[in-house]
Amino acid sequence: MGYVILGWDGEDAEAPARRAAVRDRHLEVITRWVAAGRLHLAVPLFRADGTAAGSIMILNDEDEVGAREYLMEEPFARDGVWLSYQMRPYRIAPMHYQPLPSGPMPSAMTHCVVIAEDAEDSVEKRLAVRQPHMERVMRFAEDGTLACGGALLGPKGEMVGSIAITRHPTEEAARAWWAEDPYVTAGVWQRMRFFPTRFAPLPYKPLPRPE
Repeated sequence: MGYVILGWDGEDAEAPARRAAVRDRHLEVITRWVAAGRLHLAVPLFRADGTAAGSIMILNDEDEVGAREYLMEEPFARDGVWLSYQMRPYRIAPMHYQPLPSGPMPSAMTHCVVIAEDAEDSVEKRLAVRQPHMERVMRFAEDGTLACGGALLGPKGEMVGSIAITRHPTEEAARAWWAEDPYVTAGVWQRMRFFPTRFAPLPYKPLPRPE
């Protein structure tokens, strides 16, 4: 198990300037954590109008202490870029993922993040359709459509939602693709939020694969 940090920027007029002022220091920190193997993945989250909504950081540390250590170093958390953040247990699903995108930062969006929260009392629904869901996403991990996916966990380690990143440049494309997934058609996911994103050129390690 690891942790995911969801950091949320403000929507005020000064928010873009706050992010720009510390972006270089932010990149220095996450590059170091990625190189050390402690940060699986880090991407910005964008709104439909192209402004930054926040960031998602998927940490490899197995306990909350490591996540808090990261937050103590993260300029976005320390210098007021993130006006709020959530730190939640998260487990990447082991699959045959393609290497994460590298090279120059794209000028346009290339992927889309979905943050999905399960419906209340949906444990049985999730278990009933988990196998067809996994069969579907495993196929798309192999061809690169699914860049990363995994489960949000509750206090007892139970699955309570999902976060995934797909190779879709718009929310509309991602939403249409997920509409065919068993977790959607069976009503497992109650709330889905979509955020276009793109990948910075970081020294990513391979994501977890099946043993």
